[in-house]
Amino acid sequence: MVKQPISPIEEKNQSEKPEKINLPRTSESENLKKIRHTASHIMAMAVQKLFAKSQVTIGPWIENGFYYDFDNPEPFTEKDLKAIYKEMVKIINRKLPVTREEVSREEAQRRIQEINEPYKLEILEDIKQEPITIYHLGDEWWDLCAGPHLENTGELTAKAIELESVAGAYWRGDENKAQLQRIYGTAWETPEQLTEYKRRKEEAMRRDHRKLGKELGLFIFSDLVGPGLPLWTPKGTLLRTLLQDFLQEEQVKRGYLPVVTPHVGKVDLFKKSGHWQKYKEDLFPMMAEDEEAAAQEEGFVLKAMNCPFHIQIYNNELRSYRELPMRLAEFGTVYRYEQSGELGGLTRVRGFTQDDAHIFATPDQLDEEFLNVVDLILSVFNKLQLKNFKARLSFRDPENKEKYIGSDEAWEKAQGAIRRAVEKLGMAHFEGIGEAAFYGPKLDFIVSDALEREWQLGTVQVDYNLPERFDLEYVAEDGTRQRPVMIHRAPFGSLERLIGILIEEYAGDFPLWLAPVQVRLLPVAEAQLDFTQDVAAQMRLLSIRAEVDTSGDRLGKLIRNAEKQKIPVMAVVGQKEVESNTLSIRSRASGDLGIIPVSEVMDNIKNAITNYSNF
Repeated sequence: MVKQPISPIEEKNQSEKPEKINLPRTSESENLKKIRHTASHIMAMAVQKLFAKSQVTIGPWIENGFYYDFDNPEPFTEKDLKAIYKEMVKIINRKLPVTREEVSREEAQRRIQEINEPYKLEILEDIKQEPITIYHLGDEWWDLCAGPHLENTGELTAKAIELESVAGAYWRGDENKAQLQRIYGTAWETPEQLTEYKRRKEEAMRRDHRKLGKELGLFIFSDLVGPGLPLWTPKGTLLRTLLQDFLQEEQVKRGYLPVVTPHVGKVDLFKKSGHWQKYKEDLFPMMAEDEEAAAQEEGFVLKAMNCPFHIQIYNNELRSYRELPMRLAEFGTVYRYEQSGELGGLTRVRGFTQDDAHIFATPDQLDEEFLNVVDLILSVFNKLQLKNFKARLSFRDPENKEKYIGSDEAWEKAQGAIRRAVEKLGMAHFEGIGEAAFYGPKLDFIVSDALEREWQLGTVQVDYNLPERFDLEYVAEDGTRQRPVMIHRAPFGSLERLIGILIEEYAGDFPLWLAPVQVRLLPVAEAQLDFTQDVAAQMRLLSIRAEVDTSGDRLGKLIRNAEKQKIPVMAVVGQKEVESNTLSIRSRASGDLGIIPVSEVMDNIKNAITNYSNF
């Protein structure tokens, strides 16, 4: 399923700083779930009134709205959406009662066959509990449903509902099954909430990292390369490198050792780790030498995670307790075969680079190492100005232990270490039962962006199980062989998702230290070109990323182009500046700073970069 794009609104003045948006949250009102669920049924009833040959499938409430999937002979148009909405208003105004009925499976099957709805028959087969629940709108329309709903259609406010788009969706999400049409809508308690939602949606389009990434020349996607596989331009590559260098510098200070591992590995490696058994469907197809090898699942696969490779480096020789903790770090590119309908710009891709590291420690070192990793993540977030986040204790679901490997004792020890860490730090947190990795629990950092959307970024995981599966050892101080414990950690999560989030968080207006181009010099005329080229060269010698606009356009256009590209510092150079060895400075953060000597400009910019501050 792929949503149709929303039409972008006219851009605001690019020199304005992005505002922080306060948004209504779905969790603020349980009533919203009932509103949206009821609205989805009303929409389905309206569709079947207007399009007699249409058949319904499923229609849940979702964040910010609802949808229903239909099998209809003809594609729905914008004109059809308007007609469907008008019919919905009529149903709302009729104040039809919404009633719940319990029937036997046989009775539900009889009724479905009577109205000839084959998709409902498939849905009925998947319902395990009895009796079967049906929700009616008056005595004219019904569907299999568990609820909840409002008591009558009149409780909905028509002016707080809007049908948004039509998209394609395969039945059961299977591309080999019927192609359906999914109608998306949004529903709120008040018209004012709908207005705020639409404003937020427009702001999201203004900040959309796919749109800004193209405008700023950071990355592209190519149909010939394939979906979910971004290509990084020189500016985008520089941005990635800046982030990698930033974290690499922090890691070196903290005793991490860099490693590099291959992009492919034998299936046997992932069988031993357990990833093959757990995530086979999410991996790219196996590369086998012949049919016999393929039948026996003997071959190579693209790397989907780095940890089994790092384990091999650790296990290459017998380690002493004196070598621990050993911290192996890699910016490792991994590949996962995400479904095409789940891809989304940089935030959901098929090839991405993790800022991955694995720490091999003695059990006595675990608590201190875990706290050190949390400190690193918090430091990274602070430098990136990501201040709105919460910590989730992602633990095993005790009612569904077959999803995980390892003993209860190992899990209790690992989860205990995470609890001790957050308690010692006094960190606000909440539990996410069932969110653990299959091999161990995690402390996940959930970041809220400028539009109050939540993303998982940094993660720290405690693992007693992979050391057991790979029979890892170290020689303890008393000469005995002991089992180390592993910490998996990634402060960024992935460079792709982080950059996508940062583009939208900053609205493309990167802080000075992170901007791919920090200074653009704007010569008023060709006579000043040599001077500006010389100043730019001096800046580059100081590791200031400077460039000269050599287009020869008029000054007004030079300034507008620099603003559109969100360059942090513009330096206008006329004849007066050349003669006095000065620059006329305009800062996106501070406005017009006037005429400043070249040496002073360079010193101030260099200091601002070093201190992660604006100029």
